[in-house]
Amino acid sequence: MEAKVRRDKIAGLLQQSKQPITGTSLAKKLGVSRQVIVGDIAILRAAGADIYATPQGYVILQAAAPATVRVKLACRHDSKRMEEELATIIDNGGRVLDVSVEHPVYGEIKATLMLSSRRDLAEFLQKSAESGAAPLSLVTGGVHLHTVEAASTEVLDKIAAELKTLGILFE
Repeated sequence: MEAKVRRDKIAGLLQQSKQPITGTSLAKKLGVSRQVIVGDIAILRAAGADIYATPQGYVILQAAAPATVRVKLACRHDSKRMEEELATIIDNGGRVLDVSVEHPVYGEIKATLMLSSRRDLAEFLQKSAESGAAPLSLVTGGVHLHTVEAASTEVLDKIAAELKTLGILFE
């Protein structure tokens, strides 16, 4: 299969999917290695495709529904409280879109998370544990930002209040 045709198929599959698709799954569907898919994704991104790599796989973000609102929440905690923080957001009706930190040399570093369920959270925590990778907030003494999406400002207010009660919201 020609590389351009394969990339067009990747973009089409991601555009049609409502769920992230893993690189391994794309590789199997297209009869190539996962590394070829990684390269194709890089080329598609360089050409302007809005493809995100999440813990669950690759995704093209669909436009948010008009009733959806977003906020950036500043948080601070050690790595032992990461699950508690993310579960609090999810359990109160939020979707954690990303995490970012302000690195003293590189500036903002952001990672896409796309966590909206306990299952997403469990998979994220498992991958974190298996990789041994430290959370981004390690470089900033636990301070980090999350972009959180919810159905209403009331839901976002409830999430912020709960995080504040837990001593996680950084004010």
